[in-house]
Amino acid sequence: MATVTDYYAVLGVPRTASVEEIRSAYRKLARQYHPDVNAEGDAAERFRQVTEAYEVLSDAERRQRYDMFGSAQGGLGDFGIGDLFETFFGSELRRREPRGPMRGADLRMEIEIELLDSVKGGERKIRVPRLQTCARCDGSGAEPGSEITQCGTCGGRGEVRQVQQSVFGRFVNVATCPRCGGAGKTVDKVCTKCRGEGRERKDHELELTIPAGIDDGQQLRVAGEGEAGMRGGPSGDLYVLIRIKEHALFRREGDDLIHVLRISPAQATLGDDLVVPTIDGAEASVKVPSGAQHGQMVRLRAKGVPHLGTTGRGDQLVYLDVAVPRTLTKEQRALYKRLHELEGIPEQTTDDARNMFDRIKDAIGGE
Repeated sequence: MATVTDYYAVLGVPRTASVEEIRSAYRKLARQYHPDVNAEGDAAERFRQVTEAYEVLSDAERRQRYDMFGSAQGGLGDFGIGDLFETFFGSELRRREPRGPMRGADLRMEIEIELLDSVKGGERKIRVPRLQTCARCDGSGAEPGSEITQCGTCGGRGEVRQVQQSVFGRFVNVATCPRCGGAGKTVDKVCTKCRGEGRERKDHELELTIPAGIDDGQQLRVAGEGEAGMRGGPSGDLYVLIRIKEHALFRREGDDLIHVLRISPAQATLGDDLVVPTIDGAEASVKVPSGAQHGQMVRLRAKGVPHLGTTGRGDQLVYLDVAVPRTLTKEQRALYKRLHELEGIPEQTTDDARNMFDRIKDAIGGE
């Protein structure tokens, strides 16, 4: 049976050590045994051991599996279904961590636009706070004029390989190089502006194209305008959520625009030719039919919102609001009294009652 290493003993920390204590112990030992600074014959092996111990104990899930088997069976801490396959098929198991260029994070933001902007579309300047490529070091992480050399730990590969032997076989753990972070290169002096990260936080201004017909709650994707990638990786994308402000005269429903036109009882009774505003700023003619009812709708074709991504546009729906006057002049009162005498008491049919009940139901929300 292969000799098993006690990872806690390698790092010199108790089994109750916190993640920060483990990290601190690793940094101290890594500096002490790094082959570039320690010429002793066993320095490379000691460096490999402390790196291996740190990778297991700094990962919560791997540490938990390791602790379940105890220090006497530490080599089994990472045993899983992959190891079982390796036992039967006899090949090396390789565990690989991400390295090399990394894509930047996607960003999401929300903007509020006017209803007219959603109808006409256009350009809108927005300011995006993000991590972008450092202007001083151009993303290299090195101070201008400093020397960039191949990493001595990984030989420029950006990864280190550690071979482990257990009772079930041999496997190779491929991990990101702890010295160069996967870049494969090291610098003698890091950039003073970004502290070696290669990115800096900065507000970026760009012009956002708003397509005609976009609706509230829809999202625009702007490729490559997210955060800058690391180690030469591509930038992420920017997603902009659109919110539309309320309008004083119009309400949007799909690609139609709703407008309420207030008329008098006389106009509803006799009919009338009126004008209403449109979202484009012009006026449109509306014919109120004689005998119009409160809530009746008149449709104005192609006066609504353009269909997003296609031709044509919705309609403007004009709903009639018959306003009963609260105060009357003497002349108006006399005329209404005379009209009342001429009308008498109107007869009510079953259909009239049903229609009234439907209107009451709509008014209280369908309860």
